Amino acid sequence: MPTYEYECDACGNRFDEFQSFSDKVLKKCPKCKKAKLRRLFGTGSAILFKGSGFYETDYRSDNYQKGAKADKDSSEKKDAPAKDTTSDKKTESPPAATPAPKSKKKD
Repeated sequence: MPTYEYECDACGNRFDEFQSFSDKVLKKCPKCKKAKLRRLFGTGSAILFKGSGFYETDYRSDNYQKGAKADKDSSEKKDAPAKDTTSDKKTESPPAATPAPKSKKKD
């Protein structure tokens, strides 16, 4: 049941009233007893659904849930670092070539 806010145009009395949806709008001010009462547009109180079955994801179709799972799995694979396969193999570079000693020519 929502809470409605009322204000009296005659005396300025402002109050909240807890009413059912089917209850009639109040017309008479409880303070000055004049029929100058009006219901205000306000935020009121929201209806709270508690328990299982009231969450957004509970109403999703099977196709939606499968697609969401596939999207999640693919994004996790993209975010995961790539495995470095070059570190598994031992590679040795050939030793640096040393210049051959220069031979002296005799003339």
